[in-house]
Amino acid sequence: MDQWKPTACNLCENNCGIEAKVSDNGEVIEKIRGDNEHPASGGYVCQKASRINYYQNNTDRLKHPLKRTASGGFEKISWDDAISEIAAKFIEVRDTFGGDKIFYYGGGGQGNHLPASYGMSTIGALGGRYRSNALAQEKTGEGWVSASMFGAYAQRGDFENCDVAVFLGKNPWHSHGLQRGRVTLREIAKDPDRKLVVFDPRVSETADIADIHIRLKPGTDAWVLSALIGIMLESQSYKKEWMAERVSAYEEIKSLFSSINIDQYCAWAGVEREKLQELADILSRSAKTSWFEDLGVQMSQNSTLVSYLHRLCWLFTGSFGQKGSQYIANTLRPLMSSNPSLSKRSPVLGVPLLGGMVPCNVIAEEILSDHPDRYRAMLIESANPAHSLADSKSFSEAMRALELSVVVDVAMTETARQADYILPCKTQYEKAEATFFNFEYPKNYFHLRRPIVKPPVDADVLTEAEIHARLVEKIVEIPTEITALKTVVKKEGLVNFATHFSNFCRENPSLNRLAPVILYRALCDTLPEGCETAASLLQVTQYVADHESESIRRAGITGETSAALGVALFEKIVASPRGVTFSIDDETSSWDRIRTSDGKINAHIPILIPEIERLSEGPINITNKDFPLVLSAGERRPYTANTILRGKEWRKKDVGGSLRISPDDASNLNIETGDSTLLSTPSGSVQVLVEISERMLPGHISLPNGFGLDSMTDSKGLVRTGTATNDLTAASDRDFLAGTPRHKQVPARLAPVI
Repeated sequence: MDQWKPTACNLCENNCGIEAKVSDNGEVIEKIRGDNEHPASGGYVCQKASRINYYQNNTDRLKHPLKRTASGGFEKISWDDAISEIAAKFIEVRDTFGGDKIFYYGGGGQGNHLPASYGMSTIGALGGRYRSNALAQEKTGEGWVSASMFGAYAQRGDFENCDVAVFLGKNPWHSHGLQRGRVTLREIAKDPDRKLVVFDPRVSETADIADIHIRLKPGTDAWVLSALIGIMLESQSYKKEWMAERVSAYEEIKSLFSSINIDQYCAWAGVEREKLQELADILSRSAKTSWFEDLGVQMSQNSTLVSYLHRLCWLFTGSFGQKGSQYIANTLRPLMSSNPSLSKRSPVLGVPLLGGMVPCNVIAEEILSDHPDRYRAMLIESANPAHSLADSKSFSEAMRALELSVVVDVAMTETARQADYILPCKTQYEKAEATFFNFEYPKNYFHLRRPIVKPPVDADVLTEAEIHARLVEKIVEIPTEITALKTVVKKEGLVNFATHFSNFCRENPSLNRLAPVILYRALCDTLPEGCETAASLLQVTQYVADHESESIRRAGITGETSAALGVALFEKIVASPRGVTFSIDDETSSWDRIRTSDGKINAHIPILIPEIERLSEGPINITNKDFPLVLSAGERRPYTANTILRGKEWRKKDVGGSLRISPDDASNLNIETGDSTLLSTPSGSVQVLVEISERMLPGHISLPNGFGLDSMTDSKGLVRTGTATNDLTAASDRDFLAGTPRHKQVPARLAPVI
């Protein structure tokens, strides 16, 4: 038997195709190599992928359902009892306070997206309305700006074919975000006809090889981008005719930047005007520029505004809708809503639900209020908000204040420890799983990974699909027609079933939110062994067949009717364990996906205009004599990753997660590399080890992401490795619109350990 099995890495959004060598007992991932046959990554893999067995087999693995005891500990409980008790308590909350008081958080961690559909079925059965996940901690401002300008969720850059690659608050050497990240970066950097540009206060690994490094002061991105636009307008180096033809209301936007004091903006940002002029000249010579913004700006001052200014920059260069520029991909399933309306609000604080999600930083505050509409129960799935959200102590307090909290996860996380019930699920390598981070162009792909390992022999775990199906069946009465639908699959085939199912949903609109569970029960016996959780994909493939039939047909997938095309795509995905190219775009595809009323890109977002005007007042100084430093909480480093990798054994470098500080600051404070010092912010204090680094600007310090997890060890019990950065952050320090946290700009100080 071949022990090398195709799957994907789950440590960043690229989910590179890999092959895993599995142990003889089928429980351990022993070795990893790149999968040369993967349609996107084509054999590429970085050093982090080799560590995924620390996810698969970690010391905090959950193996049995658990229930909190009166003493505050946990006891084992059977699946039947757990499902019955949880369903009954959710129903009690619904009947007493209303279904809209039941909150859903998560629904699919990194690379683990199928559970979201099934989780929403449980919430739908209860009448829940409010939800959130990690996207609302990072991306909702960018997504809302995209929806406001394009009527579509996201635009990406064609970095493989661009002349100029621009990275804004991003270090793709470690965070990737583009396929074959390091290979692509090297290709751009080595080509004399191409330019690599980085905006970053640090000298990141990407900045090391960049042609232009805009080393701005932390948090001044809005002033730098405004100055860049001002320079392009002043020098008349923008695409006037293209803008007039393709972009609406751009004349109004021009007037905002034509009169700014460019020299003053550059001075505030600590950037030489000549460097921005050089960049403007480079951008003016090519419409094939690709930009990428990331957490460095999305978790900083002016987060949503910067997402807007960033897009204006590449619009002024005409870089959209052609090879080598920005594009709108044909995603199977958008990660968030493309409705730019601000009418939907959270029930207590009344903050806008961008992308349909409650901002993470208000959840605890809304629960801990005495407002009658506060959330009363929470279902948390494949997420760790008690560690990952700002002011994590408040989130833990909020969980304990709920009538009911239920966590579905693989490991005993910081969040699970606060829950009333913990339901253990199979890992991403023990079930069929997939990700909806599909943003490639012109060829886009989807990868349904087959299970490659078995759960531990002593584990009693289920897939999320099965957990939610059991919950839904306890909460509502499933119509008898579902049994008939199951018969249709066997007797008439999947195409007829898809038609019957579509008609059933149309005739029973109240059951639409239960569709994933209905599909799971109807199809689980007909899908290949191990692929049962893929059942909810049929609804997704039907949707994309209805809306993007030509792109699908260009990929060689055929079907005479929309239903037949959706089924053909579904069957192709299920039959392709290494992933499949499901869509091929042409030159007009991105323009066809613009959903504005006039078909043009909308340059004018009224709520952000006052924010642009306010820039003339200069940056707000967040430091003072008590907190003279700026802390970036969550830097990407060679051996940092999302927190599904628990413990410290997986790291080969910087095992404790040191605090990086500039040589000047270290000298002023009389500290050396390896010294222990007390790091304090307005929210708390923690002892850290110092690393002096030339990569840091004076006054700027940083801590890595992924540390501060409380993990079990055999000899010492619960042990924390490194700093939990959200013990140092404040939930109130957030973007005015999106509510995203300012983790990259936390006022701080260092002092000797007493």
